[in-house]
Amino acid sequence: MSSAKPRRKLPIDGFVIAIVVTAIIGSILPATGPAVLVVDHGVTVLIFILFFLYGARLEPRETLDGLKNWKLQGAILVATFVVFPLVGLAMHGLVPWAIPKTLYVGMLWICLVPSTVQSSINFTSIAHGNVAGAIVAATTSNLLGTFLTPVLALLMMSTSGGLTIQASSFLDVIIQLLLPFVLGQLSRRWTADFVTKHRKPLKFVDQGSIILVVYSAFSESMREHMWALVSPASMIVLTLICLVLLFFMLWLTWAGAGWLGFDRDDRIAIQFCGTKKSLATGLPMATVLFAGQPVGLIVLPLMIFHLAQLIACGVLAGRYARQWETTR
Repeated sequence: MSSAKPRRKLPIDGFVIAIVVTAIIGSILPATGPAVLVVDHGVTVLIFILFFLYGARLEPRETLDGLKNWKLQGAILVATFVVFPLVGLAMHGLVPWAIPKTLYVGMLWICLVPSTVQSSINFTSIAHGNVAGAIVAATTSNLLGTFLTPVLALLMMSTSGGLTIQASSFLDVIIQLLLPFVLGQLSRRWTADFVTKHRKPLKFVDQGSIILVVYSAFSESMREHMWALVSPASMIVLTLICLVLLFFMLWLTWAGAGWLGFDRDDRIAIQFCGTKKSLATGLPMATVLFAGQPVGLIVLPLMIFHLAQLIACGVLAGRYARQWETTR
């Protein structure tokens, strides 16, 4: 009797495919005329709802308890908010001979956004790593990222990115991102059970918000003829740079965690949480922070990086899982 091997799921889910398709649609059929105002207002409302839901979902007490493992959490936070930004600054040497300044701003933006939540935890779980540590790290990264990412962008974009972020944009971040996030945290007494119970249907609200943000960003880029600044050669070079950045950070977090004496489970959590970047947070935040700028081009590197990290981390998680099974 032959036993069929279970089919392995592709590391790219339908949501990522939907984002890519939406970006193509936004480039081919951008919003024009009255539709622009409708899309812009829709993005503003949905981003507010999105960050309210982020706040309502995150349990601050569990995060504070998990921070007691300060060495693990510190390593992940340093990778996310110190090492990544420093690497981003070092990449300034690629301008302009490798990539134009606008795409460099996008590369720098990758380095400033927080870690993903769901996929960081999922891949750590598949690999049989420290899941509890990954949950706390991913949650903490997003909690701090809501505050740290705009501040880092304000400090670093004007000096290295050559991009001026107006004070009004920072006020927009407070109103459209921080305010709903705080309101979501304060509402947990009444909303926590609801968002937990209705996690699946609310997932479509999250994803719908991101998809509309992508469409708005790429529509604006087409209306402003921003794609004329990006040649096919630049796209190829940009993809290669994203891959080099990803593989360098995957190697550094794994090797660095080993040098610091972490065990296998913690090294897996550090690698997956310390290298992954959140598309769900980075896209709407960029829309608010870079209002009036070529947002479509700025978020393009993040989209490429996100797609690459899902594939690479899926392969790594599978390899770690097989290694774990051979030791049992």
